[in-house]
Amino acid sequence: MSRRLFSVLAFAALLLTITPPAAHAAVQDDVYVALGDSAAAGPLIPNQVLPDLGCWRSDHNYAHLTAQAIGARTLRDATCSGAKTTHMYQSQSTDLGSVPPQLDALTADTTLVTVQIGANDVGLTDFIEDCLNILPPPVGDACNDDYVVNGQDSWRVATDALRPRLTQLAADIRARAPQARVFVVGYATYAPPNGCYPRVPIIAADANYIRGTLQYFNRMLAEQAASAGVGFIDLQTPSVGHDPCTPAGTRWIEPYVPASPAAPFHPNARGMRGFATAVTAAVSGA
Repeated sequence: MSRRLFSVLAFAALLLTITPPAAHAAVQDDVYVALGDSAAAGPLIPNQVLPDLGCWRSDHNYAHLTAQAIGARTLRDATCSGAKTTHMYQSQSTDLGSVPPQLDALTADTTLVTVQIGANDVGLTDFIEDCLNILPPPVGDACNDDYVVNGQDSWRVATDALRPRLTQLAADIRARAPQARVFVVGYATYAPPNGCYPRVPIIAADANYIRGTLQYFNRMLAEQAASAGVGFIDLQTPSVGHDPCTPAGTRWIEPYVPASPAAPFHPNARGMRGFATAVTAAVSGA
């Protein structure tokens, strides 16, 4: 995600939320490795955990909650805010130091892997920010036509360019963790039909564009997961009615000015609980 979103709130929130990782009793045999970006890491959600503080990783993200729910013997949470597919293979620089490639968390005894990645490759957070409009047209400028170049939707072109990379990533995960059940995790619902201007300052046409392009992105993830022979976990469907336009007590994704400890346009603690329910059901075969 864009680092500028953290510039005012991040370090103040960090001082309030840092705790060491909690230890849980081992009751099952799963060795669970969580891979992904900020949508999986849970930036600013209490409590932010050691090590790798620059990853803005919460001990209440869906990986931690799922590991607890299934009684995993081990959780290795390698998720990191700002991660792209390249950071599965290469170290990632953060504001607080470098972190190793996420695939390094995989071992031969890994039995469960979730991976939520790709949004930063196509600039999802910056894309949503670009569509913010304090004033509606004609004073404000719609964003959706900015992404049409020579008759092609550049956001969808970038989405399609990820397909072979994700297929290769699934193969590489399986090569390092041949015993593991592998699941690609999709992204949530970020906008209802027509949006909710001015509560979230994105005009109706742009809200529908964001909604459509995210649906396309999630379809791509599901298709590539099926092509690679791994599972897909849909977070878009369960998050309907919990988008940034909904009341603070209902929403799972915070708007540009969060009302709960979370990064803008990212899951809050309630959202992570909802996502953990979906992830737990999927990895348990429910």
